[in-house]
Amino acid sequence: MTSILLANATLLDPATGRETRGAVLVQDGRIADIAEGAAPGAPAGAARIDCRGRILTPGLIDMRAFVGEPGAEHRETLASASAAAAAGGVTTLVCMPDTNPVIDGPAIVDFVLRRARDTACVHVLPAAAITKGLAGKEMTEFGLLQEAGAVAFTDGLHAVANAQVMRRALTYARDFDALLMQHVEDADLVAEGVMNEGELASRLGLMGIPREAETVMLERDIRLVRLTGARYHAAMISTADSVEIVRRAKQDGLPVTCGVSVNNLVLNENDIGHYRTFCRLSPPLRDEADRHAMVRALDEGVIDVVVSDHNPQDVETKRLPFAEAADGALGIETLLGASLRLVHTGDLALNKLIAALTVNPARILGREAGRLAVGAPADLVLIDPDLPYVLDKRRLKSRSKNSPFDEARLQGAAVLTLVSGQIVHAIDDLAAAA
Repeated sequence: MTSILLANATLLDPATGRETRGAVLVQDGRIADIAEGAAPGAPAGAARIDCRGRILTPGLIDMRAFVGEPGAEHRETLASASAAAAAGGVTTLVCMPDTNPVIDGPAIVDFVLRRARDTACVHVLPAAAITKGLAGKEMTEFGLLQEAGAVAFTDGLHAVANAQVMRRALTYARDFDALLMQHVEDADLVAEGVMNEGELASRLGLMGIPREAETVMLERDIRLVRLTGARYHAAMISTADSVEIVRRAKQDGLPVTCGVSVNNLVLNENDIGHYRTFCRLSPPLRDEADRHAMVRALDEGVIDVVVSDHNPQDVETKRLPFAEAADGALGIETLLGASLRLVHTGDLALNKLIAALTVNPARILGREAGRLAVGAPADLVLIDPDLPYVLDKRRLKSRSKNSPFDEARLQGAAVLTLVSGQIVHAIDDLAAAA
């Protein structure tokens, strides 16, 4: 199928903020025409899908997803992660280098890209390691990795702790106009901590993680960015103090951006409840004041992107006492539904949320996606913002099932997903229409 007419849709273009009723013609993997009101003329043989007034936007871009392949295919594969992404309206995902072997050489980048071409139904962009083996000591070859197809550099769940190594990496990255994405968490300050430090941690008898574990690392990195002038992205922030650090950096004109996990936007430390290990995360769920600070920062534009922080874990690493369980939760399939909670509560406008999930990550990554415009890639998602459902982890596409939203009531989901003009996910009635 090369042509699809998506008619009777509410078109939301996050690049311009324009929202109007109309239709989109998809042809040969691109948006061929956009018409307000009446549908444009479609070529003979084109499939026509009645969107019934639902919201059509560019496909979501997830800048932080951990995929087990290569080395931990029992947790997730590129095929299963991409199926989950398509079901969640995500058309592009950036996979982290925390694999076995680590994505720290051109051959591994090439392997991931080839496997994605063969098995994935969405765009997969590999992020390469900043340091060899994620050990934080010896830098990787940024130039060769970029040529092989790496879109950014990060040590995944590991922060580069050595300030001299980080300075050299930023200097090296600047010369290649490369993007460094840091996990802003000081491992020494985290120590044995497993949740947010505070009264609740004390009552639960669990070791706490102070907010300073994040802010100390972030403040150091911002000073190194000031020194080097390199592009820097704080992968996820979670505290009000971090918001102010990023705000000051942006006001000073530094090339700094940041993201936030959807978990830190809609959940807080109380969701841990009776030691729910699916809510053991990194960064940890903070208190309600910090959660509100994240939402305000997203609304104000201090926070640029929302990520799923998709990190599948198997039963053996989660069915343990809270203090012994692994960090991480599924997120890519629930990214849209969970984040729409902010829209339904009136805390965030829909166009701002969609921008943080589409055009903003596209700009940071230097991709042409994220726009609803003629000539743009036909990576699209049709959203029913009012569709109610109770999440059943058994129906998730991921191989692992560690979702913090298991049995949660959600409202809003992707009902149709197109990647390069091809339908990769559709609910039953739309699939039949296509």
